[in-house]
Amino acid sequence: MGNLKKKTGFRWFVLGLIFFIYMIAGADRSNIGMVVPYIKESFQMSNTDIGAMAAFFYVAYAIVQIPSGHLYGKRGVRHIFSGAVILTSIATFIMGLSNSAAHLKAARAILGFAEGPINIGSLTTINRWFPTKEKGIATGVFMASIKFAPAFVPPVCAWIIMMYGWREVFYIFAIPGTFFAILWWFLVKDNPKDSRFVNEAELEYINQADAGTPAVKDKNVPVRRNTHTTLDKLIRTRIVTPLATNMQVLRSWNVWACALGYFLLVGITYTIMTWIPTYLVHVKHFSIIKVGLVASAPWVGAVIGNLLGGMASDKLFGSRRKPTMLVTTASTVVLMYALLYAPSDPTALGLLLLTAGIFLNFGYSMFLAYPMGITTKEKCPFAASIVNTAGSLGGAFAPFIVGVILDTFSWDSVFIFLAGISLAAFFLVVSMIEPIAKETNASAESFNAKIKAF
Repeated sequence: MGNLKKKTGFRWFVLGLIFFIYMIAGADRSNIGMVVPYIKESFQMSNTDIGAMAAFFYVAYAIVQIPSGHLYGKRGVRHIFSGAVILTSIATFIMGLSNSAAHLKAARAILGFAEGPINIGSLTTINRWFPTKEKGIATGVFMASIKFAPAFVPPVCAWIIMMYGWREVFYIFAIPGTFFAILWWFLVKDNPKDSRFVNEAELEYINQADAGTPAVKDKNVPVRRNTHTTLDKLIRTRIVTPLATNMQVLRSWNVWACALGYFLLVGITYTIMTWIPTYLVHVKHFSIIKVGLVASAPWVGAVIGNLLGGMASDKLFGSRRKPTMLVTTASTVVLMYALLYAPSDPTALGLLLLTAGIFLNFGYSMFLAYPMGITTKEKCPFAASIVNTAGSLGGAFAPFIVGVILDTFSWDSVFIFLAGISLAAFFLVVSMIEPIAKETNASAESFNAKIKAF
């Protein structure tokens, strides 16, 4: 019957640290949006220059993804992760010291290099510290953190700029990271079994093969707790043997479709982060305080969307990932197109951006949870690093293209472009399967019979 002792809940403390660390990284990443109007003036930068600066961050971020995933799989998370958090704080401080556009671009690239390992380290930790039935929620909380940052960053930045200046934004934001890096170093082990804060009951719970999911008579072929026959037909549910080698991961269309879809969605997200404050200043002519408040709306929505999407994926859809991913990609097409008719009233525009944030992020985190269901735990960091590398390149690609579009066309063209790439992401998700991983190579005939009966 297992250990009857009440289980500890230290995994939730670990998730709390992940939330705060990635929130700080998100703040260091997103503060640039509020500073853009001022650095454009200080250094005479064009829109294309600003797009290129954003691209420098994401290209550097992308370069370190796969090496980080490989190193995490080989050497564990603790050392690399703590060092990355400290380097992020240093890079943020350097941004404030920049005295030219070239220095800003270089500092932004250093920031991307520093932040790169944090995402994969967080996902690797979640995969090791949480059972299957909680991974969607945990990933949603994790991804909410990066969106929570831009929700409070615009008004905080607006206040700092008004009181001190744009350089002080970077100096102040550089402070918190080191403190949390030290906490991580001392309190979080690579494997929960090595933690003195985790008892046997919690360890047994974490290591459940498919927590909360009863098995058919062939106990080696687990099935889901909730049966959604029509839904499983629509999302192409399939039993798979988890991908166990780098070559299997590299040959998987499902991994690459997930990566390409994430490439497009991250592009939309970081276009909003980089350009919406400028849009509000130059198109809507809002004051700096109104810009701070309205620019935070999509990120408040993003926090809500990530949390709701994680809960829906685990609880409503029985740990299926594709349904929320489909909702996000389809709804974002409509909402990006709706921005063509964005109202000039700050409240109405804020509500529209809030709604866009909710739906854009409802299935956003599931792109990073998806590799957990199709790979072994050992290969999850590698698969996740491929997906996140693609996302990083999307974050470089779309803001740069938007800068080129703005120098050539108009904001209407930008919103049409964003709606179009969301539609492409929808079709990529449609092409993927919804995997059910079997633990061994034992026969799956009993479960296949159930699938055929759908």
